[in-house]
Amino acid sequence: MASQIEAHALENRSFPAHNGAGFLRGTRALKHLVWTLSAGVLFAGLTASAGTTPSSGSDHKLYKWVDEQGLTHYGDRIPPEYATKEQHVLNSRGIEVEHLEAQKSAEQLAAEDQAKLEAEQRAKRDKNLLNTYVSVQEIEHLRDQRLTLVTDQIKVTGQFLDLLNGKLKKLRASCMVYRPYNADPKAPPMPDQVAEDLVRVASDIRTQEENLREKRSEEATMSKQFESDIARFKELKSIH
Repeated sequence: MASQIEAHALENRSFPAHNGAGFLRGTRALKHLVWTLSAGVLFAGLTASAGTTPSSGSDHKLYKWVDEQGLTHYGDRIPPEYATKEQHVLNSRGIEVEHLEAQKSAEQLAAEDQAKLEAEQRAKRDKNLLNTYVSVQEIEHLRDQRLTLVTDQIKVTGQFLDLLNGKLKKLRASCMVYRPYNADPKAPPMPDQVAEDLVRVASDIRTQEENLREKRSEEATMSKQFESDIARFKELKSIH
């Protein structure tokens, strides 16, 4: 019966003589007509098989789903391959009585969990800001204190590095009288103590260089975090 309705609709539907938006609208309207008529036939079949009319309050259900091509289907049961897709449950009068969301993938569930976690963290941060500070000036004062402390640490580390590099330079100069720095076959071998000093000072320099990188990174991160806190505090307090 549905196929006859579709054929009848196709035979009697007038189409524009040219391609374009009008043709596209006509095609979509035709599809909608076919789906509506097919659903009506299916409703009538369900109610007739139960010996009732659509207005008699029958509890027969009709399922509506969309396939991979975007076409809408109706039936008295969901095909297994669409069991995890979005579904609409209609009563015998074609009224939607239940809507089943599509089953979510592991990636979608993980994304939702991450979004929920981020929302909770933002709410916690907002609460802490409002409970900790009473004004923008108070945040700025704390920012300046902490940045000054880190800046002083960077300065001290830089000065220590200068001393270590100077010491290493003197050690290397003194090593020029020893083998293997001195190519003279008569040059004495490098004393163990001098070799140990070279290794120790070079190691100390690498350690302090790493400390300096960490402190500079800490300074940049801290400055960025305080600026973000100030902006968010102004937003929460409606300060312009």
